[in-house]
This record gives sequence, C-alpha cells and structure tokens, in this order.
Amino acid sequence: MIHSSIIRHAQQHPHHVALQGISYALTYSALNDAIVQTSLHLAQYPADTRIAIAMNNQPAWVVLDIAALQLGLVQIPLPSFFSDAQLLHAMQDAGVNILISDQTVRFDQLLADHPFQKTSVMIAGTVLAEYRLAFSQSALPNNTAKITYTSGTTGAPKGVCLSEKAMLEVAHAISTQVQVSQLDHHACVLPLSTLLENVAGVYASLIAGATVHVYPSENVGFVGSSFDVEKLFSTLVTSQASTAILIPELLNALIKLCETEAALSYAAALSHLRFVAVGGAHVSAGLLERAAALNLPVYEGYGLSESASVVTLNTPATHRIGSVGKPLPHVAMRVAEDNEIWIKGANFVGYTDESTKFDEDGWMATGDLGYCDADGYWFIQGRKKNMFITSFGRNVSPEWVERELTHLPSIQQACVFGEAKPWNVAIITPHPDADADAATVEASIASVNAQLPDYARVSRWLSSQTAFDVHNGQLTPNGRLKRDAIWQTYQHQIQALYAEKE
Repeated sequence: MIHSSIIRHAQQHPHHVALQGISYALTYSALNDAIVQTSLHLAQYPADTRIAIAMNNQPAWVVLDIAALQLGLVQIPLPSFFSDAQLLHAMQDAGVNILISDQTVRFDQLLADHPFQKTSVMIAGTVLAEYRLAFSQSALPNNTAKITYTSGTTGAPKGVCLSEKAMLEVAHAISTQVQVSQLDHHACVLPLSTLLENVAGVYASLIAGATVHVYPSENVGFVGSSFDVEKLFSTLVTSQASTAILIPELLNALIKLCETEAALSYAAALSHLRFVAVGGAHVSAGLLERAAALNLPVYEGYGLSESASVVTLNTPATHRIGSVGKPLPHVAMRVAEDNEIWIKGANFVGYTDESTKFDEDGWMATGDLGYCDADGYWFIQGRKKNMFITSFGRNVSPEWVERELTHLPSIQQACVFGEAKPWNVAIITPHPDADADAATVEASIASVNAQLPDYARVSRWLSSQTAFDVHNGQLTPNGRLKRDAIWQTYQHQIQALYAEKE
C-alpha cells in the first residue's frame, strides 16, 4: 500500500516536504496525519461506499485519494474537462454515494434534479463540499479500487476498473526505472484525475520519498484543453522540478518558448529538469529532436487506462527517439497477425459493466498497431479503429461528433479529423434542401460545440467539393464514410488550416 511507504518516510524523514501546494505544504509526518484524519472521517460510511473526487489539483486531492485507498473504498476521479452530461453519466454509471468537491456551483446545478444532502468537510486544511447521493449501484469487478473514465470514445465515457495492486505495480516500476529519490521534486502539470499523473506522477514520487508540487491547473497554465506556456514555464522554475509529465501539445509549446531569442536563458532556467515524460498521444520524432537540441531531457512513453497507465517507457539508459521505449518489467507484449499490439501485466479488472477484453491466457488487445524492433524497442503506428487522440491526449470518436453535426438540418454530411492536433477540422456537406450558406453552417457548428466538451469541438471547417458517395469512393455501399479517401482528397486544405492558425 502507498500509505505504508508514506508511514515509513514519516518515521525516517518526518520534516521532509511531501506535498507542496501554492500556499500550503505537508511534510511526510503531516501527510500521514492528514491521511489518518481523513480515513477516520470516511470510516463512518459503509464499506461499499463509492467516492467521487471532483476538485482542482491541490494537496487535499492526494490526501483524499490515499485515504480512500487505505480504507478500500472505491473512488472515482472526475475530470473537470468533462461536459456536464459526461460527469453525470460517470456518477450514475459508477453508482457514486459520496461526492467531494471544491466546485459547488457546478455540482449544485448538475445535481439539481437528483436527491442529495450537502455538508462540508475539512481535508488537509481545505474546506470542501461533501454530497451524499442516491445513485443506484451495480456490482463491480472484484478488487476494484478506482474507476477511471477516459475522455470518451463516444458521448458516454466507459469506466475502467483498476485494482490497487495494478496501480502500485506501475508506480513502483516507474519509480525504479526513473530512479526517483528523496531529492526529486515532481511538478504535477496534468490534472490529478488523469491516471497518468495520478499513478506515474504522484504515486511513483511518494513511494520514493520525493516532494510533489500540486498547484491548481490555472497556475500551471493548463485548464481543460487550453494553456499558457509562460505559466507552465514559471511553475517548472518555481518548483525547481526535476521530473514532470507532459502531453505533446504542452511539450511543443515549451520547446517553442525555449527556441525564441531568449532561448539560452529559458533553457538554462530549466537545467534542474532531469526527466520529462511525454505521452498521452503520438509524439513526433522531430519534436523530440528539438527537445534534445535544447538539452531538455524528454522521454516518450506509451500506456493505456486498462493497464493502469504506463506500459512502455524510454529512459536515459534505454532511449530510442521515435520509439515508445521498452516495456516495464511486469509487462509482456506481442503483436498479432494483423499487427495489433496485445499486452499482459497490471491489467484492469474489468469495465463497470463487468465486461473484460482478455483472451483465455490473460492477454489484452490494445487497439493499437505497432511493432518491436530487434533491440526490444516498441513503435506505435496508429489506431486500429477510427478513434483519434488529440495532441492534448483526449480521445475523440469522430462518429460521435459527426452524429451531432448531421442531426442539424443544415448539415447533410460531416467527416471530422484531429489526430495529434490541438483542435479538430470537419469536412462538411451542407444540406441541399436547407439552403444553408456558410453563416448558417457556422452557426450550426457553434450550437453543437456548445454541447460538446472542448476537446471534441470543431474549430475550423471546409465545405466538401461534392457530397460523399459511392461513386467518388468516399462512401461505402452501406453508407459508412471512407475516411482515408476523404483525407486524401482534402489533406492539403486541412494541413493549410493548421498552418494558418499556427
């Protein structure tokens, strides 16, 4: 248990800072006390209680997380970048009994049509709202400790159930591979509701006795799918971070900042960094080479929620640009005949509907295509299905967005692209019977965007040259979009839009 590691550090180094917030710090001794105090509060609830955490990055988030783990209570981190509909779905799907949050205005409104009782609770010096809810519960897979919801391949994200054992197996492996020590300072850049930051960032650091800097998202410049790179840079410098986890879009912005006329001063100011992990979406080799030229120690990795976050990782000892590194010690990987990657080790215990995706020998299909080279480095070639991942690490199902768009009378057809990009582009066929001009289509897209989470919205669009149909090879006989053919027709125009906005 991670609490056992914290107790050990509290005994050996009681005054060493474990969690550093903006204006509030907890030493290892104080962190242990806070976990015990919070555990006593949570112990009043039945053993089958399911606790949702919906708050900004702060020490209280970590304390509540570990206290729930220590008691064996199932917890559900709720991402702030979810739409209201997604948040409500996650709480209903998981059967949440207790919600603890610092976002009372949002949840008071969201829960207005659902019975709840609201009180307050003090955790790690922070007063938080505690909602008692009455959502019905279904059975969960055995050993479920945490339910993590991805940003969703459809409008309704799927709950991935993880055991404490799986998460700690990954955390210990990361701590060992990265050689985290008491001297390290880890800066949490991603939301703590992101499994990667939660497990590979916080857990891996606390296990080793390091200091974790937990600042609110707006202070690090990262809110939803937008960010201020100057604030990110300031956070890394102020915290004197030695480790951090970034997504490609943040890394790209940081590199651009360091490549300005002030490059020497910016790069030198980050010399305390020794390991910056980047993942969550495809990372171009060119971006990694630019980081290397600035002496930024960036290492690409690969993972899945179903594998408790990290599966493979480049490290200083084993590093090959363009690859996602080698598997962590507890992971086995193989490639099927269709080039899909299958993995085994630290796998999830099932989805909230109790389904799994294992074969009879415990192997799990990833949905990703790739290969392993002669030296054991793994390379990811793309997604097996249509789902794409933006450069912010958000999963987007184009069919979901397209369905919303074509529900409107002004839009007959839509095809959405956005793989490894900061925003999405749609190819639109206006409905011929709706007399839809550009302004009408623009208004329709805006109305759809208002109902979508920011990462799924359409930022720019192009009018199709002709309707997608069987004759031009852009539609199958049963009416499905032939995405590759559409991309081939419009790729230069799409790329021009991205270049234009950059």
